[in-house]
Amino acid sequence: MKNKVIGFVCLLALVTVLSACGNAKFKADYSLEMQDFEHINQRGETVSLDSLKGKPWLGMYIFTNCNSVCPPMTFNMTQVQEKLKKKGIEDYNIVAFSVDPEVDTPEVLADYLARYTVPDESKWNLLTGYSQSYIEQYAVKSTKLLVKDDPNSDQVIHGIQFFLVDKDGILVKQYDGYAKDTNDVPIDTIVSDLETYIDENL
Repeated sequence: MKNKVIGFVCLLALVTVLSACGNAKFKADYSLEMQDFEHINQRGETVSLDSLKGKPWLGMYIFTNCNSVCPPMTFNMTQVQEKLKKKGIEDYNIVAFSVDPEVDTPEVLADYLARYTVPDESKWNLLTGYSQSYIEQYAVKSTKLLVKDDPNSDQVIHGIQFFLVDKDGILVKQYDGYAKDTNDVPIDTIVSDLETYIDENL
């Protein structure tokens, strides 16, 4: 009898743990309102904050002449998308703001993205068509991240974070988009957060 009671208690505890795991809730870390924008992507299409609303999106800052963090950041984002594809998750977009817009024309951005194995290019929007001063102030106002032209080189200093923007245009999460050891980039966490958000909100 004692063994049956112990077994029942253990079973109950296991069911409770599994139930808790199955009910993970999306929890926002931030509530930063993205400023309105309307820019051109690598396909020559107009993309605005309003046109992105209705689905969450993952954002970042990059530029094509970057000789340090941008290539691995872009690669890491392709890995995020690869895992999203394997899970059958479709309701999202990826937005990369160029921090060197005078150089990064739509054609240059398209050539840059073509260097990578991208699971679904249609979800990527590499944006340009604005001034350097615009993106510097936009980054600070919308994402609290630094973007600053380096006057001593052709490089641009910028934040290395990925950020998750919800379906209403509110930045709710930030993640390290670059690390010396790729394993330190929280790809699984990003995928899990996006999946949970979509399940609960779309």
